[in-house]
Amino acid sequence: MNVYQCLKLALKSISGNKMRSFLTMLGVIIGIASVITLVSVVQGFSDDMVSAFDSIGTNNITVTLNGRGGNMNVKPEEMLRLADDNRDLFTSVSPTVTISGATVKYGSSNIMSVVYGGNEEYAKIKDYAVSSGRFISYIDTSNRNYVCVIGTYVANELFGTSNPIGKILKINGSAYTIIGILEEEGDSTETSTDNMVIIPYSVASRLARNGRITSYTYVAADAESIEPAKTVIEDYLYDIFEDEDAYNISNLSALVDQITELTDTLALVLAGIAAISLLVGGIGIMNIMLVSVTERTREIGIRKAIGGKQRDILSQFVIEAIITSGLGGVIGIIVGALLSTILASLLGVSGGVSVSAVILSFSVSVLIGILFGYFPAAKAAKLNPIDALRHD
Repeated sequence: MNVYQCLKLALKSISGNKMRSFLTMLGVIIGIASVITLVSVVQGFSDDMVSAFDSIGTNNITVTLNGRGGNMNVKPEEMLRLADDNRDLFTSVSPTVTISGATVKYGSSNIMSVVYGGNEEYAKIKDYAVSSGRFISYIDTSNRNYVCVIGTYVANELFGTSNPIGKILKINGSAYTIIGILEEEGDSTETSTDNMVIIPYSVASRLARNGRITSYTYVAADAESIEPAKTVIEDYLYDIFEDEDAYNISNLSALVDQITELTDTLALVLAGIAAISLLVGGIGIMNIMLVSVTERTREIGIRKAIGGKQRDILSQFVIEAIITSGLGGVIGIIVGALLSTILASLLGVSGGVSVSAVILSFSVSVLIGILFGYFPAAKAAKLNPIDALRHD
């Protein structure tokens, strides 16, 4: 008996007991749907998190100078020169100053905002774009010009529909000329990134009442340049301070790798838990196939009596088990795809079905059909034809 005949007999047997066949598949359906749903949602969450970090800048290297006390310090010009001397490793660098809770006032209106100090490369480093006017220039930082670029929340709250370019606002009592407005980043609310003011770092250090610049952001040329770039900075600072505690160098790429590793482990654990139902489904297939062998003992005896070989009986029942688990796998994939899309939408994470989870789950379902179908099939193949014909 060829494979085609085995397939016809298997499909006839499955269609003849639709409810029993469906219940047999149910464990496989639930297992595969669970694996696909959980892995896809965790993968979507991981992708969203990595994208969020990418938008911040995974090539960015943050340097914080703690110092060793006394007058020992590194001037901004020296830190900027370090990047200029290693243009093969760095594309940008900016001193950074942050002043939280600054009072920003225009006329009789005032708001609380965050003021950032940077240089002409700060917008490129932070991926900011100017919607009108211009950004801070090299001349602004070198001449300590009291100019500023504002976010859309600041512009809307203090100036309404009028054009703020060229107008004077006060930050903690000091007057600054508005030279530009940033494009909207968030939703122009008080808690969004649009509530910001950017000024030259040379002025920001005075506004912060700290003559020293202690924070710098470097941008590595590419992912491969991150570690060599960090080494260059470390060597340079160690030569000055001779103390590793005098500075701190950090990069988001290491954090992204840790998060990716964590989510991959979580997905693996959840998939393992969900795969238990696949095992249960396999046991269910084996039980039903044993019942089927018992019910069809007389049929097996007749087939053997007219010349049916042991391998034919074995093939028939193994193929029937494979088709049962395979159909359960297909249904499970469809259900899993729908559930992962719905769940991703409800949780607000990226949708999409994990292709690897689909391939792995379906392969496992077919393997379950072979493994758990073989024992009942072997039992059927080994039946004595005389004893099988006597079976009621």
